[in-house]
Amino acid sequence: MKRNTQQLNNLAIQVRRDILRMVHAVNSGHPGGSLGCTEFFVALYQNLMERKDTFDMDGIGEDIFFLSNGHISPVFYSVLARSGYFPVSELATFRKIDSRLQGHPTTHEGLPGVRIASGSLGQGMSVAIGAAQAKKLNQDSHLVYSLHGDGELQEGQNWEAIMYASAKKVDNLIATIDLNGKQIDGSTDEVLPMGSIKAKFEAFDWDVVEIAKGNDIEAIIAGMTEAKAKTGKGKPVCVLLHTEMGNGVDYMMYSHAWHGKAPNDAQLEAALLQNYSEDESDY
Repeated sequence: MKRNTQQLNNLAIQVRRDILRMVHAVNSGHPGGSLGCTEFFVALYQNLMERKDTFDMDGIGEDIFFLSNGHISPVFYSVLARSGYFPVSELATFRKIDSRLQGHPTTHEGLPGVRIASGSLGQGMSVAIGAAQAKKLNQDSHLVYSLHGDGELQEGQNWEAIMYASAKKVDNLIATIDLNGKQIDGSTDEVLPMGSIKAKFEAFDWDVVEIAKGNDIEAIIAGMTEAKAKTGKGKPVCVLLHTEMGNGVDYMMYSHAWHGKAPNDAQLEAALLQNYSEDESDY
């Protein structure tokens, strides 16, 4: 059953709490991008994707998702757990020895919900395209979703894959770009300006949908529903999701500084106070 907007927003608050606790506990991880994509993940898994209650790697007969920018694993793990893929209590093992919840998702631990190892940036687009083509071969009408960082698009393999997808009419793919304008060393414009990403995707013959309010649940659902309506028409679909890195924690927002830095005790307390909910159920 799909959750209503209030329920989704409440869950987003809980996911932000999970992210903050996870990275604080081990003084390691990537809170900035994770917080920025919280609403997207919540909407995707709780409202948008047609998915089974159980997990198998084949993913036949359901929509599937690939996380390309794997360093935002905290938000991925939290939403997977809160969506029933594995016990919420396992979030407490994040980045610990022998944990299935490694800093970057991997498959050899057999963590339900994780389909690829995505520590190396720039590879998720190729994998998603291959999976989308496999669905066509299997006569499976379900969709493939993927998420990529905007800084990640500086990797050249993306553009080979983007060119291939349109040439082969991979029209059962919705690739979302997290447009927060920041990466580990600064703004994307400072590190390597990419110009208009929309114009680039359109030049590669993709359909493009923009979601200006990428941290708003209703805007995300509306934009992704529009993107879904464009599938099956001969072109892959790109969603440009405008987000704020560190969203929901005032001292993390509007800066790249929290790309890969954990909050200390006082900072954690302040961040949790900003994300209080009576419905909280911390692990």
